[in-house]
Amino acid sequence: MEVREKYGIKAPVMSVNRLRIGRDGSGVTTLVAFYGCPLHCRYCLNPRCHREGKLNHTVTPEALIETLKIDDLYFRATGGGVCFGGGEPALQVDFIKKFRRLGPKHWRITLETSLNVPTDNILRLFPIVNEWIVDVKDMRLEVYRSYTHADITPVLANLQVLAQQPERCLIRVPIIPDYNTAEDAKESVSRLQTLGFSRFDVFTYTTNRKIISQ
Repeated sequence: MEVREKYGIKAPVMSVNRLRIGRDGSGVTTLVAFYGCPLHCRYCLNPRCHREGKLNHTVTPEALIETLKIDDLYFRATGGGVCFGGGEPALQVDFIKKFRRLGPKHWRITLETSLNVPTDNILRLFPIVNEWIVDVKDMRLEVYRSYTHADITPVLANLQVLAQQPERCLIRVPIIPDYNTAEDAKESVSRLQTLGFSRFDVFTYTTNRKIISQ
């Protein structure tokens, strides 16, 4: 979670990965991953995001901006910027809002999120995020709960918010070994299309037990 200290807002940053192309939004991007996540997915890509604690590295928005300025030329030339991921970046609302206010306005902000956060978080971020990359897992309650150990209700409410401007969203719909099928993913896409979403990334998870082909 965000930390308010004597010198302002800080957030626990797990990693900063530079010079990414075609993976986290438009142009050249830097992925900033936060600790903290409300989900406990079986095939979690970043399981160490749950190891949030006093020893984790925390930064201020000001310090992060200074760190990322090294790639400003790339951001300008390609229309890129920063992708906040994790963990769950939508838990860091005040940090991201201050980053947007203080940082260069030509830096695009992308949020890679599960949307499993309070709707107020999404409403506060909605005006400042340029692109949303949403990993919905599966639209069915029983599959979602079994895989994530969480309730899908906040996700459904937040999808309604993003549906106001669906063109800003890329929805990732995974085929999850042992949990759903290609037909299930197709059904999830169909439900999301009724909300107005049209950009989808349907893929199959590669797990550490074996490689699964779509």
